[in-house]
Amino acid sequence: MAKAAFHKNQKVFVKPVGTWAVVERVLPQWVKGLDEPLKVHYDVGLGREFSASELMADKSGTPIDDLAEIESWRINRARNRWKDSEEVPNHPHPGTYPIITTDEKNWGGWRVPSAEYDRDPQRIEFQARMIEAAPHLMRVAKTLAQFGHQNADDTPAELLDLAKKATTLLRRIYETPGETSMQVAAE
Repeated sequence: MAKAAFHKNQKVFVKPVGTWAVVERVLPQWVKGLDEPLKVHYDVGLGREFSASELMADKSGTPIDDLAEIESWRINRARNRWKDSEEVPNHPHPGTYPIITTDEKNWGGWRVPSAEYDRDPQRIEFQARMIEAAPHLMRVAKTLAQFGHQNADDTPAELLDLAKKATTLLRRIYETPGETSMQVAAE
């Protein structure tokens, strides 16, 4: 007999992969005639199911909703190994391309292939700035949604409409695939 050691939306460290993830689904394995599941596995979105022994809970106690509050993403620049700065005078930062770092230790995050960067460097630079600003924009959307929810009676219609759009956007961020509805932190 097994009991669930982790719950949905809990941040866990996946030992075999060496990365942090969020439990997307708790998958109990039931056997006919037993009141409790025989085994419990966890889907963390990494391509296979993991057992409790392969996962470790986040000791910080920070709920997944509050992660956006502490995120500090930044744009770093990597040297373009294929072209020198003299070969690409139309690039905004010749000889480099942006890397969005989402980890405190300057690794992990989002990168763009150099061929894609060469196609439209202005667009990629804009996208990098937008990704870097995402945690800050999420905080603004969360505050706006909370304001609209708490002050629905005496808020102008235009601001209330923006608060509803922010709530919808936050739902899209917090919902995991396959869920039909989920409470947003603003509600």
